[in-house]
Amino acid sequence: MAPTGLYHQVSKYFKNTKDALPPLSVAFAALLSVAYPILYVVPFYLSPTTRPSPTLSRDAPSVIRARIRFVCASVTFSTCATIYILATRANASSVDILRLLGWYPIGMVEIAKSLLLTALLFTGPLFEGAVVEGRWKDWIQGRTMHESLSSWIGWRNYVVGPVTEEILFRSLLVPLHLLTPLSPTRIVLLTPLYFGIAHIHHFYEFILTHPHTPWTPSILRSLFQFTYTTMFGWYATFVFIRTGNVIAVILAHTFCNWAGLPRLWGRVEPRVAIGGPTVRGKEDSEGELSQERMAHWGWSFSYYVLLVVGAVAFQQCLWTLTESPRALAKIV
Repeated sequence: MAPTGLYHQVSKYFKNTKDALPPLSVAFAALLSVAYPILYVVPFYLSPTTRPSPTLSRDAPSVIRARIRFVCASVTFSTCATIYILATRANASSVDILRLLGWYPIGMVEIAKSLLLTALLFTGPLFEGAVVEGRWKDWIQGRTMHESLSSWIGWRNYVVGPVTEEILFRSLLVPLHLLTPLSPTRIVLLTPLYFGIAHIHHFYEFILTHPHTPWTPSILRSLFQFTYTTMFGWYATFVFIRTGNVIAVILAHTFCNWAGLPRLWGRVEPRVAIGGPTVRGKEDSEGELSQERMAHWGWSFSYYVLLVVGAVAFQQCLWTLTESPRALAKIV
């Protein structure tokens, strides 16, 4: 069943209905969009247990555990504040609030379609990992997941990070902007900028832990990170508004963190064995070496073809696989 109540209130704001006045101003939503990320990030640098240094890495288990406690408390506070605002300023019922936050109902179809759409963009890397490197058995047997979640870094990258960031930047900030005069299209384009800017703190973190690195590569590194986090934010916001499902974007975030950035150049080769590359004797023929080079060329050709095919399929399926009766607003 499609959302009712507050959903219909939100919907009519974008139909030029004269008697529908948005309950929130753009300035108020923007203020919260700055305050929430500050509350999320600043505690990292206020405590010696969470502030990295040349002798204390952000990947240290003690730092990760302390930061997890901070972000969970921060997101809990921001969630309570948002629920209060929706209840008092928009007169929303509890069910309406859950629907607008993307918490209810849990649409398994939307989750599956969003994951499929995200995987299409990584068709090439999935081919490289599963076929070229032969890791498909590990994926099926769950070994990769077990190894990833056996460390605090894994819990940060694949669980706590995606959950808290998507709740904050999608589940909380997007509904607040939907209750302003901004159109859904502008919300998709603008709100991810807060997500990208929030990651700029890694620049400060990097210069703390690498004090002898020149500023130019440090700035370029941060600009690159801002670019790809903003681009992911565009996609996640689009999916969230179109599906009304925060779990879908959380799992998409986890998938992207796990897959990493796709390879855009270089030769694709099988994984080298633990014992190192095979040492060839004089008896190895030139024919065998030629066959090996041809095999590597074939892997590379297949990878880049699949990378392009996946990108085209992603573009073609973007609207179809995100279509849902639970959409929070119509994006045109």
